Amino acid sequence: MEPANDLNNYVTRNLNLIVSDPNKKRGEILQYFQQTFDLYERLFDCLQSDNTYYVRANTLRHPLIFYFGHTATFFINKLILGKFLPERLNSHYESMFAIGVDEMSWDDLDSKNYDWPSVNDVRKYRDQVRTTIEDLIQKMPLEAGQIGWDSFWWIIFMGIEHERIHLETSSVLIRELPLSEVKKDELWTVCSDRGPAPSNEIIQIEGGVVCWNKQIDDPYYGWDNEYGEHKADIKPFGASKFLVSNGEFKSFVEEDGYLDQRWWSDEGWQWLGFKKATMPCFWRKNQGHGQYQLRTMLEEIEMPWNWPVEVNFLEAYAFCNWLKNKSGKKIRLPSEDEWRHLYNISEINEVHSWPKSAPGNINLEHFASSAAVDKFQHGKLYDVIGNVWQWADTTISAFSGFKVHPVYDDFSVPTFDDRHYMIKGGSWISTGNEALKDARYAFRAHFFQHAGFRYIEADDLEQKAQQSTYETDELISQYCEFHYGDSYFGVENFPALMARICAEFVDPSKRQKALELGCAVGRSTFELARTFDHVTGLDFSARFIQVADQLKTSREIFYQVKQEGELFTQAHQALDNLEISKELAAKVEFFQADACNLKDLYREYDLILACNLIDRLYDPKKFLLDMKNRLNHGGLMVLASPYTWQVEHTPRQMWLGGYKDNSGVEQTTLDGIKKILAGSFELVQDPIDVPFVIQETKRRYQHNISQVSIWKKIN
Repeated sequence: MEPANDLNNYVTRNLNLIVSDPNKKRGEILQYFQQTFDLYERLFDCLQSDNTYYVRANTLRHPLIFYFGHTATFFINKLILGKFLPERLNSHYESMFAIGVDEMSWDDLDSKNYDWPSVNDVRKYRDQVRTTIEDLIQKMPLEAGQIGWDSFWWIIFMGIEHERIHLETSSVLIRELPLSEVKKDELWTVCSDRGPAPSNEIIQIEGGVVCWNKQIDDPYYGWDNEYGEHKADIKPFGASKFLVSNGEFKSFVEEDGYLDQRWWSDEGWQWLGFKKATMPCFWRKNQGHGQYQLRTMLEEIEMPWNWPVEVNFLEAYAFCNWLKNKSGKKIRLPSEDEWRHLYNISEINEVHSWPKSAPGNINLEHFASSAAVDKFQHGKLYDVIGNVWQWADTTISAFSGFKVHPVYDDFSVPTFDDRHYMIKGGSWISTGNEALKDARYAFRAHFFQHAGFRYIEADDLEQKAQQSTYETDELISQYCEFHYGDSYFGVENFPALMARICAEFVDPSKRQKALELGCAVGRSTFELARTFDHVTGLDFSARFIQVADQLKTSREIFYQVKQEGELFTQAHQALDNLEISKELAAKVEFFQADACNLKDLYREYDLILACNLIDRLYDPKKFLLDMKNRLNHGGLMVLASPYTWQVEHTPRQMWLGGYKDNSGVEQTTLDGIKKILAGSFELVQDPIDVPFVIQETKRRYQHNISQVSIWKKIN
């Protein structure tokens, strides 16, 4: 039975990127944005009061006030980065709400670092963003053809699809709140079909070939990890007819599956020890009469045994091991390729070809909850798409031809760590890009989403080498070699030398806290720990931060050094080789941040180091003016730069030097810095030139010279 509410007013199908009639497409994009923005805010109407926005439903995630602001600031931050917006709306919010969504070790989730604004103020900010985006959509040029990923319109799609992701992830956080913190809303009406679980069975699936080949000219928006080429041969296997239901999973629970270490991976057993779980997260059991209930997003209902169970990867993996032992069959979770094969043979059309209603419990077109596992049939199976996401025993990685989107380098790459497992098929609240067959999302094994699983009968998956053994991104590898590799042509290692220069000039009584901005892969940050009690390294690039944090954690990195053409040699470096002890490394932390828009918490430093950064900033004057607020009185700011001003990094009008002024007088960058810092800083000594060399290939090197200036805060 369909829910009796106005949810259908918010249902949209994916827009394509082909523009035949610009005026019509402009109107479609505006409507897509407005419906997305409205639906997201309607989700938060389910919270009992403004106080609920500040409740930490999950200690590994921010409170909901963060996510309420986050999706709005995303539009502004990406448009600023893409140079499609001249100025910020609220720099404080656009820093506070910028990042910190997945509990990467370099995310900042410490609540003491946040002075959250009022809900009303964030609502006002969201209204400002709405007006700004609506105005841009109505005014920006739009021509016939295909929207490309370097255009303004791509960023608008990116912001919309990003908000749709958070529509789903925020609904999970709401589901984790105490029941007293939420209120029923007729918009979010759950399915009323509840009954006993159907008997599951194995259906034989023929083999075949799957090909992933989404290219940049695909007519539908995609995230960077979806593009590229991949092909796999699929051997015949058996697949469970239904997703695993609550009823089927109940046997695992009641046969003490949560207490038997045999079924769990090492990570899973550690998680159990931490969580003390004895049943799925959203199950409830009345201790008085032993009856089970299920927590949906907004209420607790009598257990619907015919709905799919919702668990994390660790629980799904343990169940498969238990069933394998119990049945004597080769039971396991499917791979991503095997799920794609099931999709291909299951007679499912893509979203744009759906008839009046979605062919599964997806896209909010049927229920605001799961539904029976035997309701939506797809060929031989049920729920190949929709109802709940399905865990795959595949960690996410890039396809051949993968490229990072230049304004969102932290969407995919930080998850290429062999710890983020794929979820496939979408759930009842998966909309937009999430509902496409090419969608590729992954979460850590202990994360909860609206996710369950299907099991298959097949030989074990082949063991593969860790995907991240060697860093193969050419730019990242180049910086790894620059920071941790050999010296060339007698030129001293630049990051290590800069740390020593800082140590030479800093007052011995002012060695508590240091900050490095633009730390890249972290060598100077580590070296500064020899002098300072605590060192923070910040960089805008998630890829750089990921390498630095990996080095801190594992104490070694592996990367490739280009020799010529497609020939590479393998390189390795360890902190032990650099005489950076565990005690020194423990003083260091790495975070992702925008140097032109830092969070308030980055303050009270005795030293700020910015190497080869200032000529890469979109607003270097704003950066310099802000530094006096970050330093203690008498603290040092050390700037190093070759002053290679380029308009692709810094708008021409923002350059600090490297040009002639209106009267024809040459303006150097040092002149510009002196003018900006006058009255707040004094130059400690005349600037010095420090060379550095970056290897591009075995026979090609960049030889550069940075001017190093040292400034003392006097006011």
